[in-house]
Amino acid sequence: MIHYSSATQQPMIVKYSQPYRNGIQSHNLTRHAIGFILRGKKYIYYGDIRHEVNRGDMFYLSTGHHYTEDIPENGKPFEQIIFYYTPDQLSHILAHLSMTYGMTITNDHSCENCREYNHVVYPAWSTARNFFATINQYIKEDVFSQDATAENIKMTELIYLIVTQHDCCLKSKVLDNTDMMKESFEQTIHKNIFNDISIEELAQQCNRSLTSFKKEFKRHFFEPPHKWFIKQRLMHSRLLLISTDKSISEIGIECNFPNTSHFIKLFKKEYSLTPATYRNRYQESRHREKSNGAAPAEKSAATPGNSAAASAAALKNVCSPV
Repeated sequence: MIHYSSATQQPMIVKYSQPYRNGIQSHNLTRHAIGFILRGKKYIYYGDIRHEVNRGDMFYLSTGHHYTEDIPENGKPFEQIIFYYTPDQLSHILAHLSMTYGMTITNDHSCENCREYNHVVYPAWSTARNFFATINQYIKEDVFSQDATAENIKMTELIYLIVTQHDCCLKSKVLDNTDMMKESFEQTIHKNIFNDISIEELAQQCNRSLTSFKKEFKRHFFEPPHKWFIKQRLMHSRLLLISTDKSISEIGIECNFPNTSHFIKLFKKEYSLTPATYRNRYQESRHREKSNGAAPAEKSAATPGNSAAASAAALKNVCSPV
């Protein structure tokens, strides 16, 4: 269930309520997101690695593809509040804070996690927890309905809370969103992940020469284009294997690997297992858990032999309400 804070087509503040565990979901975000877990737990997947977001944690998701799973808590629905924003909206907010209040906003933080992942998990401090509790109450009372000004004020308040924190991954990721040229480049790449498009055609779409495109791509994604695209497509195929009953060839085609033999070879190189073996090990693991009556284990690695958290429910393509 989704509770919109506004009647507009592109709400800035959204509350999600999920009463049951519905498996790994694929999201294609066209706006950046800052969220807070009110109840339950969220998993964010990167191939075989699973990152955990707990109740009371804040999280950031960049534009592009994400694979997540929302876990209800003790029979009660999973609940989260998410603020969506564009780089242009963020730039206006930062300019307002700077000009109106004389704030000097800087960030010197940089780390491997910031460079490697397109999400951040950060424990909410007391002021932030109180802020989201207030937002939750506003949504319950329908305070934001038909009132874009109220949303803008609260969005500004959230950004203020983040940029006045000490330098950290969350602050670094948010402030990085003001680079409009970078934003445009990355959005073009993300929207073509599953398209049959050449590197030369991508370079043209980004208005770059092939040489400058490859250099800029590596600066943004830290890998050459061909290697990065294959990794993203294999990651999606892995989730389809454990969450749908589609055939190996169907999954290969959906992930832009029309040659099944080539798909199997690439998959085995990345995960050290063929797609069929990968799926079978996962299913065997689920069967053992059901036979033992055990609850799904909470582990950081989502491999076929130990990822009880990844539900076998069908993988759905879910977009943010943009």
